[in-house]
Amino acid sequence: MRFDERNGQRPVGTLDRAFLILDAFGPDDAELTLAELARRSDIPKPTVLRIAAALTEWGALERTEGGYRLGVRLFELGGLSRRQRRFRDVALPFMEDLYEATHETVHLAVLEGTTTLIVEKIAGHRPLPVPSRVGGRGPAYCTALGKAILAFSPPAVVDAVIDAGLARWTPYTIVVPTLLRDHLAEISRAGVAYEREESTTGVVCAASPVFGRRREVIGGISVAASIHRMSPERLAPAVRTAALSLSRVLAQAG
Repeated sequence: MRFDERNGQRPVGTLDRAFLILDAFGPDDAELTLAELARRSDIPKPTVLRIAAALTEWGALERTEGGYRLGVRLFELGGLSRRQRRFRDVALPFMEDLYEATHETVHLAVLEGTTTLIVEKIAGHRPLPVPSRVGGRGPAYCTALGKAILAFSPPAVVDAVIDAGLARWTPYTIVVPTLLRDHLAEISRAGVAYEREESTTGVVCAASPVFGRRREVIGGISVAASIHRMSPERLAPAVRTAALSLSRVLAQAG
């Protein structure tokens, strides 16, 4: 969500603006000009220049001939997230096995607020219509990963996702709360969630939840493919096996 001080939403502070400037970078942006940062963040150029100078001094941004690029300090901080790093390290062998079994794109994600956050990815040789990235987010209610996690989350978590709004990403997105709750109930019984072009046209996906030591859902693992190459049902057995095996190791590790 982007906060705009001119549209009646809550006041935007310096920290908000700093995050908006950093969030202006997309997965394919090696660098951005000052004008691009101002346009994407919807912050006046003088303010962007001032905050970018502070971010550069801190190491979150680096100056280039054409503008700015993300600094190494951000990647250093990303590596310090102990919980997600441990989750990723334990999950990676199972992700590699899953990739070898399917040769399609494998994702590991956690729920952050009302969205899914990708913490690791193994890309298939055949690209998806819309590329994903580590650190990328997606709507929890219409992605297989998000639905797999929500189906085993406390009701309050599902309520929060629904209260945040069910926007229609494609013609296949479930946007009726009662239908979504029924769908999640089916997933909780089956142990696997499917996405059939609900968030991205042309993409199908199968995902299963990953559980921690106390049998609480802590994330999800998935395989995504083009709808022209694979049906999600064909992916399900391998995904389910990987998720169960990973959950068992996490439970034993404590």
